[in-house]
Parts: sequence; structure tokens; C-alpha cells
Amino acid sequence: MRLHLLGFFLIFFIDAMFSQSNFLPGNPIILSIPLVYEAGFQGKTFILQAGEKIPYFKAAISVEAFDGKYLCSLVVLLGELQVWSSVQFSRFFLSGSCMIELLENGVLQLKDSSGQIGWQTGTFGQGVEKLQLLRTGNLVLTDAKNHIKWQSFDIPADIMLWSQRLNVPARLISFSGNSSTFFSFEIQHDKIALYLNSSKDSYSYWEFKPEKNQSITFATLGSTGLRLFNSKSKKIAHISSSAPEPIRFMALGKAGNLDFYHYSPYKEMFIASFHVLNNVCDLPLACGLYGICTFSQNCTCMHFPKQSYSVDSECGEGFSNQFCGRENDDVKMVEVKDVTSVLKGDTQRVNVSKEECSSWCLEDCSCAAVLFSDGGAHGARQECVKYELVGGVKEVELGLGLSYMVKERIGESNGSSFKFRNWILVLGEVVDVLAIMFIAGGLVYYFLMRKRKKALEGERTFSS
Repeated sequence: MRLHLLGFFLIFFIDAMFSQSNFLPGNPIILSIPLVYEAGFQGKTFILQAGEKIPYFKAAISVEAFDGKYLCSLVVLLGELQVWSSVQFSRFFLSGSCMIELLENGVLQLKDSSGQIGWQTGTFGQGVEKLQLLRTGNLVLTDAKNHIKWQSFDIPADIMLWSQRLNVPARLISFSGNSSTFFSFEIQHDKIALYLNSSKDSYSYWEFKPEKNQSITFATLGSTGLRLFNSKSKKIAHISSSAPEPIRFMALGKAGNLDFYHYSPYKEMFIASFHVLNNVCDLPLACGLYGICTFSQNCTCMHFPKQSYSVDSECGEGFSNQFCGRENDDVKMVEVKDVTSVLKGDTQRVNVSKEECSSWCLEDCSCAAVLFSDGGAHGARQECVKYELVGGVKEVELGLGLSYMVKERIGESNGSSFKFRNWILVLGEVVDVLAIMFIAGGLVYYFLMRKRKKALEGERTFSS
């Protein structure tokens, strides 16, 4: 079977395929693409459906235009919402049409018309006979006895579906607008936590631990929330939603929050019924890099000496991720008053002074900021936490004993604009000197010519 997609935005609904409960070997499905690249193009061919009650699950191969190329993937949708995709783990850019096939050796794969394989399962020789989509939304490869040999539930992206089980260690991943950072929800033996991950380090900004330090073995999503279990399959903790409607899925959003969703038949859409973090300022990038989230949950930029930002500019404009100076002469630490960071880093030192904390950051090229705590009124130990990015900064009350210090380049604030201004000043000085020399030369020339003219007039008078 060969399907041709034409136009800016086309989605094919193949009713005959909807009735299929199994996808079998020897029946490849091909999704063609336009001969000429069309920005915004999207196409899907549905291959499996599970459930009868709306919204139901569907499995499809998908092609979409992306940065001048076409991207092919295997996806699972709940209604119109994509809840799983192979592109989360492997981007497959096409050279021709996209084809999905289940081989006789048990491998499910995506490839293009040139024969290039872009994604496949590691199920060679395991007796796989069919691909199925279960009513839970789990896409599975099974053998003759219906034993599962591969399942999408084992490799989640940013969504955890109802009845899905995740064994420790496991995590959901969501990418932010900043290409150098991403968020993760992680299930560990001692806790579950949300993290902001940068190029080198990870910073937690929300954690939950079971009582009595009980160890977590796996987690499942039920109709009322996320449940944590120990090695004896005994529930040891429960994060529940207050909404009366049953939960359909849990999602790690692009802003880094963890949300529970239920389906509203009246609005015909999914609605978030519970947020792990209710205060916007507790999100790690609520105001972006070098931004401050205020008590009123508004954003403002950090302002340092010699810096000026236009209203529309991002707070991080003009800063570099690397702050290497010549023996620390080109950088300095600037304290930002009455703020803290929601990020909790593992890179820290204890029982150090504020000056030692500042020097620790100055000596490290990857360090962008530090948070120093003097222990406060309760007499806790002094602590210094180092960050390679300036994020998660929010306004706090006075008297907490916190000092947030940011590394700033000396004389290079606002990127190259400072150098540009210096160049303008130097050019202005050169122009001034040339102008003075030109005027002075003109005056000398004027007086010499006047003197010569008088001399000539005197000679004429004498000769006459």
C-alpha cells in the first residue's frame, strides 16, 4: 500500500486500519512526502486503534517538516494529544518516503525509500509475532503466547499514562526553550525529584521522600494520583489530586512543572487538575536566565553597574557561559540583594566564609554564580553552593542570611556593545585631533598668505 500526501497540512485517516488490532510481519506501510519541501507540512498514517470510548488511543507513523528536512517517527496519540514518540530518543530525517515494517526476525523498524534505517527495536530472535496497541496506550511487541518482548511503557518521554509502571531508576524528560537545558522528573530509590539539567550539572528544585526513609522500588499512576511502592509491592506514599475526575496521565511540562490531567467531556479537552508547584516563582526558569521572579510573580532583570538593557531584550543578553579571566583580573563577583535560587546543587562547600565562597567561583571558569548562607539565626553551618547558570532566582524577605553573587565580566557588560562604545569614543578622539590640526593648519596658511599679499603690494608701491 502506498499513500501520497499533498498540500500544506494533510492527515490521512485510514478507516480500514482502525479496525486492525494487530500489525503483522510482511505488511509494511509507506507514508510518502511532497517532492518539494513544504514548511509546516504534517502527515500521519494511523495503523492501530485501541478502545471505543472517546478519546481513544491510536498508533501512527508521522512525518513533519523540520528545519528544511522531513522528520519521521512512530507515535502514540490519546485523541489528538501525542503521548509517546520515537523521535524523543532518535531523530530520523528522511531521504524519500517513510516506511514502518515488522520483520520476520521480530524487529520493528522505520526506514526510508533509500533503505536507511532510522529507528528499530532490539527484539531480534525473540519470537515476536505482532505489534499491538493496548487499551492503556501501551504499544507492545508480543510473541505467540502474548508475552511482551518490547513496550513503549518502558521508555517514556515526557508523559506517564494511567496504569503505567516505572521501575527505579526511571525518569521523564522535557526540553525547555533553551537548547542547552532540559527538565527531568526522576524516580530514585530514596526520593522522587524534579531537575534542571545543564551541560554539566543537574539541579533539583522539588523533592518528595517517603516517610521513615523507606526505599522506592517502582511507581504507578492511578486514577487519583502517583503511587510509590517498596520491594514487597506495598504502597509507601501517594501524591494525589483533589479533582473528582479520574486522572488520565501525568506530564512534565516545558516550564518544568509536573501536572496531573483529566479529560473533560463537556469541554472535550484535557485539563490540568493538579500542579506539583503552584507558585510560578518556584519554577527553575520562570523568568529565564538572569531574571528575577518577584513577590508579585512578575519578572525583572538583574541590573549591574555599567549595564543597560532594552525593554524587549532577554535578561541574559551579553553574558557568556564561560567566565575565564587573566588571573581573575577580567571578572568580578557582584552581589544581588534580597534574592535566592530555587535550584539545589550537589556542588557545594560547607563551613566557608563569604569571601571564600566568592573566590571559589572566581577560580572556576564554568561557575556563573554562588549562593552563600551564613547559617541564619538558628546557627546552622555556613554553606556555599556553586552554579554554572544563573536561573531559578526569586525575591525573598530580608534577614535570611543569604547572599547571591553573580560573576560579571569587567568592562564587557552587554556583550560587544561596550567594545563598540569604546571604539566610538576612540574614533571621536581621533576625529577631534584631526579637526584641530586642520583648523590650525588653515589659520597658519591664512596668515602666511596675508603676509605674502602685503609684501607683494609693498613691492608694487615701491616700484611705481
